[in-house]
Amino acid sequence: MFRNQSHWLRAAYLLGFLAAGIPYWLIPYHQVNLPSALISPGLVLVVMAAVLLRAWLGTPFWKTVRFMGSTLAAAVLARVIVEGLSEPSSHNLWPFELLIALLLGFACAFSGAVLGNLIARLCRQARDHKTGQS
Repeated sequence: MFRNQSHWLRAAYLLGFLAAGIPYWLIPYHQVNLPSALISPGLVLVVMAAVLLRAWLGTPFWKTVRFMGSTLAAAVLARVIVEGLSEPSSHNLWPFELLIALLLGFACAFSGAVLGNLIARLCRQARDHKTGQS
């Protein structure tokens, strides 16, 4: 639909990564409890970005889910790498941390993509009805 769709995908990914990651990164290591540490207003932004990518840009459903669903896991992986380099004994259960982040991220992205799909369908039906097409 848009020629620079990849730019919008990258921008949405970066926005979701930072919106979910910054509040998570600010929590001290000994207070992190997943998945509650990832639940923040950033999740709403991940959902809304998935809605906009699907409804406004027409990004394919599963591409939207993959892109936006992986933002939380990327934020967790960034923390694991940074803290693992400074303290190698930390994050000894990092595969489970990534799995939890993937599940939560994909649930948010999936719900956003479904909502975006419904909005796109309703807009298309309204446009077709207005022009008199079936």
